[in-house]
Amino acid sequence: MPARNDPPAGQVADQLLVLLAVARTGRYTTAAQALGVNHTTVARNITALERALGGRLLVRGADGWELTTLGRRAARAGEAVSDAVDRLVAGDTEADPITGVVRMTATDGFSAYVASPAIARLRGAHPELSVELVTVTRVATHHRSGVDVDVVVGEPSVQRAKAVRLGEYVLGMYGSREYLERHGTPTTVEEMSKHGLVYFVDSMLQVNDLDAPRRLVPGMPDALASTNVFVHVEATRAGAGLGFLPCFMADRHDDLVRLLPDDVTERLPYWAVIRSESWRRPAVAAVVQVLGDEMNRQRDRMLGHVSSRGES
Repeated sequence: MPARNDPPAGQVADQLLVLLAVARTGRYTTAAQALGVNHTTVARNITALERALGGRLLVRGADGWELTTLGRRAARAGEAVSDAVDRLVAGDTEADPITGVVRMTATDGFSAYVASPAIARLRGAHPELSVELVTVTRVATHHRSGVDVDVVVGEPSVQRAKAVRLGEYVLGMYGSREYLERHGTPTTVEEMSKHGLVYFVDSMLQVNDLDAPRRLVPGMPDALASTNVFVHVEATRAGAGLGFLPCFMADRHDDLVRLLPDDVTERLPYWAVIRSESWRRPAVAAVVQVLGDEMNRQRDRMLGHVSSRGES
């Protein structure tokens, strides 16, 4: 029986680390930057590892490279190699498992008022942790290349991913005091429907659960539409119309008044969707945990029970 021409174990270990970097970033170029090598070196290592393991490890998805079934097995082996290296480097000291880069997406408001303080607190205890946060409002996909955690509005329907409910928040209709003095304060939904709406661009809204104002106040014409919720807040404060705003953002401003809170309100959940290969990383699990803790800490504000002056 002819001898197998297997590559040296050290070479395979290096290749597994390269695969792990591509799995975490979704792109050869980004993985190359993280590893301090060039794109060609990454491609050569992936090709060599596929040859050694006898199958494809990566396939191109809509957002970048995705792991195949064999690739997921190989990436788990890469995680073991990475953990062993970390322990070796740490020597006699206990290596901090909450380290490295965690990539996540979330809505603008969540990113500013929930994720930012939560991550700052986590980094205070784990300074080697780095978080890359992309702000976007969209639905969760089955798996998003290069992203460890997607924070989305509404319960997701995903496969090969873990979904964690983080908490809930409330939206309501607001007007600036100056605007209401000029145009009058609506006392019914019918009166409210005569005012212009400040909200998301209807044709670009990807999250069905966020279409509440057009359901709650039928016929309300668009006044100013934007893909950014901070624009909604500032446009409402400027008097562009009535804004359907997250209470945890609007209630920070004394010049905004909530209107018909019993009739025009929507309560929605935030969920975290975590890629299966990311969930095994202690750093990713720690980020998800601290996001849920922050939502719980701010629960009254998220549900509209705290005014701009901190009153319930």
